[in-house]
Amino acid sequence: MILAIDIGNTNIVIGCIDKQKTYFIERLSTVRTKTELEYAIDIKTVLDIYNIDKEKIEGGIISSVVPQITNIAKLAAEKIIKKDVMVLGPGIKTGLNILMDQPASLGADLVADAVAGIAEYPVPLIVIDMGTATTVSVIDEKKNYIGGMILPGMRVALDALTSRASQLSGISLDAPKKVIGKNTIDCMKSGVLYSNAGALDGIIDRMEEELGQKATVIATGGLAKKVVPLCKKDIILDEDLLLKGLLVIYQKNK
Repeated sequence: MILAIDIGNTNIVIGCIDKQKTYFIERLSTVRTKTELEYAIDIKTVLDIYNIDKEKIEGGIISSVVPQITNIAKLAAEKIIKKDVMVLGPGIKTGLNILMDQPASLGADLVADAVAGIAEYPVPLIVIDMGTATTVSVIDEKKNYIGGMILPGMRVALDALTSRASQLSGISLDAPKKVIGKNTIDCMKSGVLYSNAGALDGIIDRMEEELGQKATVIATGGLAKKVVPLCKKDIILDEDLLLKGLLVIYQKNK
């Protein structure tokens, strides 16, 4: 098995995975001021909670969109597992053909999502990753990454709403019983969740229209399980997608 870590703007996703299964997935808060030792303690704690034998971890891989803590997390992971940890970036083989204006600017997390999608699902693909931002990646029938879309994530939109409206306070993101809310809290929950569900349905329609064919649609990320059940389109929820992609990339570069 390998240790796979994805560093996002809000959360760090950490998990152990091999070809047979995902042993666990957990989320830590992304804290830019933490030291190498503090991240090492976090990683060790998670591994201990799941009774992972560090001797059985053959190596590690990190994808990151937060450059200032990438190396700190790498050193922290190496301190705990006593093995080399690779970082997804220049010089790492992914096998992904990126047909973008600036291929190098594509986020490491989106690369890993796309690699896993191609390995596991029929193309063309639409891959939705719901985190701090909601990203939509499109892979064509020839397995080329041809582009996508970025829109504000649910929590970003909700934080903006509550910070600008004095009568609105923070809420949990649980689906209300009805679309038509009967109180302020339910109205906000309905607005945030169903607007995102409706947006995804509409985005899928437009992207398939532009592709000229139906696509396999996959959703991942921390907030996907809140929204996918409310969508009218057929969307496969795969919470392990990013870790699966990191595993494929690790094996290509082993």
